[in-house]
Amino acid sequence: MTTHDKTNKEYDDQTQIKYIGGHDYDGIRELDNRLPPWLKYLFYLSIVFAAGYLMLVFVFKDDSILQELEYKKEMAALQQVEEQQKEAAPVVVKERSREDILAAGQETFTKICSVCHGKFAEGLVGPNMADEYWIHGGSFEDMKRVVLEGVIEKGMISYKNQLSNRQIDDVLIYIQSLQGTNPPNAKAAEGDKYVPEATAE
Repeated sequence: MTTHDKTNKEYDDQTQIKYIGGHDYDGIRELDNRLPPWLKYLFYLSIVFAAGYLMLVFVFKDDSILQELEYKKEMAALQQVEEQQKEAAPVVVKERSREDILAAGQETFTKICSVCHGKFAEGLVGPNMADEYWIHGGSFEDMKRVVLEGVIEKGMISYKNQLSNRQIDDVLIYIQSLQGTNPPNAKAAEGDKYVPEATAE
């Protein structure tokens, strides 16, 4: 090792490169090597690139760089395509079978009507709906009017704002299917016997 008196700094004997003071570990001393030019300029270039990128992102808000804006733009385009395809596609109305209607009507009846009219329409607080006798008329139109308007004095509320028209039609068709089923513990008949016009003599 050689020490140059003019600078009073220590240099490596073979390379004559200055040692870095205070970097001495287990007898190994670190040299003050200069970066090769290509690496130094690459570092400068990365700083310039980072500055330009930050300008595009935060100042100019280039949506080709911001992933969030690019994602929203692509999703909006996709939604527009889907709406166009939906408008162009023919509307297919599936015809419902009687079994589907009765199943839907039974579901509504079980959830709402059975509380007052019994599980099998045998009648509880409300009248028996499995017989031929009706207090407010037994035609489909009469039954629907009762469901829509209610009979407050009898405790029957209006369901026009709680059930859709289809739900009401389905449950009434289901109730009509229960006519003559003679459920157990049936409540006594109330009202007048209803005879459909088609079978009336």
